[in-house]
Amino acid sequence: MTIILEAAEKEQKVVVAVDESEESMYALSWCLNNLLSGNHNPNTTLILIYIKPPVPVYSSLDVTEILFAEDVIATTEKYSKDLANSVMSRADAVYRNYNTKVKVEKKVGSGDAKDVLCMAVDKLGADILVMGSHDYGFFKRTLLGSVSDYCAKHVKCPLVVVKRPKTA
Repeated sequence: MTIILEAAEKEQKVVVAVDESEESMYALSWCLNNLLSGNHNPNTTLILIYIKPPVPVYSSLDVTEILFAEDVIATTEKYSKDLANSVMSRADAVYRNYNTKVKVEKKVGSGDAKDVLCMAVDKLGADILVMGSHDYGFFKRTLLGSVSDYCAKHVKCPLVVVKRPKTA
């Protein structure tokens, strides 16, 4: 009697960082076209991750300002939640345009994008991280910092930074 065992395909996790920008949606499309197109591994998971900016912290000794600050914080949190839902809906629409049979998970974090993204990728055990390039110039990148530059130095998996072609 001969027993033939098929090797189980390794679980693969592809993480795509999404935000409200066209660059991140382009990176998701690129990933679906180039990394996941025709993927027949049933153990592949596409993880869409959005990082909300942290809610500002207010401190004051004046009671009236504290009451107004609570309203501002509540409004900011609602806006942040609505924005996260909007980003995930847009990413969902991009994903649905492709004929790929991978599992999709959606994760939303909060905090400094570069730190939270690197920790999440490590915790998720990602095999690859895909993110879009905002193509900031030298001065803007110097002031704001580059999330992709930071991730390139700190994530333990391969990183693909996708640059959207310039339109004529």
